[in-house]
Amino acid sequence: MARLGAFCFPGTGHLNPLAALARRLEQRGHSVVIFGIADVESRVRAAGIDFCLIGKSDYPLGTLQRLDQRLGEMTGIEVLRFTMERISNTARMVLRDGLEAVRNANLDALLIDEADMANNIAEYLGLPFVSLALIPPMVKDNRYPPFYFGWSGSQHWWCRLRNEIAIRVLTRVASPIFDAVNEYRVAWGMKVGRIPGEGLSKLAQITQLPRALEFDIEPPPPNLYYTGPFVDPMQRPPVDFPWDRLDGRPLIYASLGTLQNQSREKFRIIADACVGLDVQLVMSLGGGLEREQLGILSGDPLVVNYAPQLELVKRASVVITHAGLNTVLESLAEGVPLVCIPLGNDQPGVAARVKAHGAGVIVPPRRVNAKRLRRAVQAVLADESYRRAARKIQAAMAQIDGPELAADIVEQSLKIRMRARA
Repeated sequence: MARLGAFCFPGTGHLNPLAALARRLEQRGHSVVIFGIADVESRVRAAGIDFCLIGKSDYPLGTLQRLDQRLGEMTGIEVLRFTMERISNTARMVLRDGLEAVRNANLDALLIDEADMANNIAEYLGLPFVSLALIPPMVKDNRYPPFYFGWSGSQHWWCRLRNEIAIRVLTRVASPIFDAVNEYRVAWGMKVGRIPGEGLSKLAQITQLPRALEFDIEPPPPNLYYTGPFVDPMQRPPVDFPWDRLDGRPLIYASLGTLQNQSREKFRIIADACVGLDVQLVMSLGGGLEREQLGILSGDPLVVNYAPQLELVKRASVVITHAGLNTVLESLAEGVPLVCIPLGNDQPGVAARVKAHGAGVIVPPRRVNAKRLRRAVQAVLADESYRRAARKIQAAMAQIDGPELAADIVEQSLKIRMRARA
C-alpha cells in the first residue's frame, strides 16, 4: 500500500474531482491524505478521506466564503487579477506550513493540482509527484492558447504567435505568484523559476478533460494524459429538490457555479431570456445569493440555493452555464448541449472547446442581455446539430471511467502498483 498526499485549490470545482480520485485510489488499497484549510475539512472527511490542516492562522474557518463572495462579484480581467493575488497568498501559506506537514506525514508520493504550488515542496524533498489538471491542462505548446483566452487551438503560425504573446502577458500578470514561490525557493537553495508550466511533473500530467473535448490538434503534448470526469456520485451530499414542481416542459437548467455566482443581474437576464420559450427554467444559485435577493423574476422560474445537478442535467434540454469544467463535463456526459457565459479564469478556455466541437454556443459576459441569450437558447433548442455534437462527446466519454483511468496512470507513473500488492 502506498501513502499519498494531495494538494488542491480550495474550491468545489477542484475539491470534488480530487476527492473522487482519492476515493478510487483508496479502493485500490492505497491511503490518501488531503492537505487543506479549515473550510474544506468537513467536506474531505465526509468523503471518507484523511485530512491534514494547514494554514490555520491565515485561513480560519469562514475565510473561504469571504474570498468567494468577493470573487463572485467580479468578471473579466478583475477575476484574473484577484485570482492571481489569491493564489500567491495561498502559495506562501502552502510552502510555509505544507513543508513540515508533508515531512510529518510519511508519504511515498504527492498528487498536486496544477493550481497549487506544492510541487515546490515535492521538488525540495525529492518526493515523486503527479500533476493533476482539474481545469484545462497547462501545456508548454503554443498551438494551445492559454485557457484564460477563449480562442481555438490552431497550427497556423499567426495563432501560435498570438498564443506566445498571450503567454508572455499572463506571465507578467502572474508575477506575484512567481515572487511568492521564489521567496521559498531561494531560501531552500533552489533555482528560481519564471516560466509557466516548468514545475509540472516530469512523470505524468493527468487531466480530467476528455480527449473528445480537446482541440483537434495532433500529436498531443507528451506526458499529458487525457482521461475523463473525476466524478463520484456517492460523495455528493443529498440535496432536497421540489421534483413535483417540474411540469413536463423542456427543462432549461442554469447554474453559474459556486464561485462567481453573486451577479443578480445575470440571473435576472437568464430569467428574462427564457420567457415565452415554452420551457421550464430551473436556476441554481450555488450558495452565492438567497432567493429573496433576486426579487420578482420574469416567467416564475424554479430557483433553488443548491441543486442536485447530476440528476437535473439528465432531464435538461439545454444547460446555461458559466462554463466551469465540472458543469460542462457533467452536462456533456448526458449528451446535453450548452449555452456558455464564461465569466473568467479557465472558463473562456472551456467554452472555446465546447464551441470548437459544436456542442454549444458562447455569449460573452460583457455582451450578455436577454435578447442575445434568448437567441442563443433558441438556436441550441432548435438546431439538432448541437445535440448531436454533445451526444458524440457523450459516447466518447462513456467509454472511459475517468477516476479508474487516472488511478491506473498514477500507479504506473509512481510505480506503486507492485508495491501496493506486494
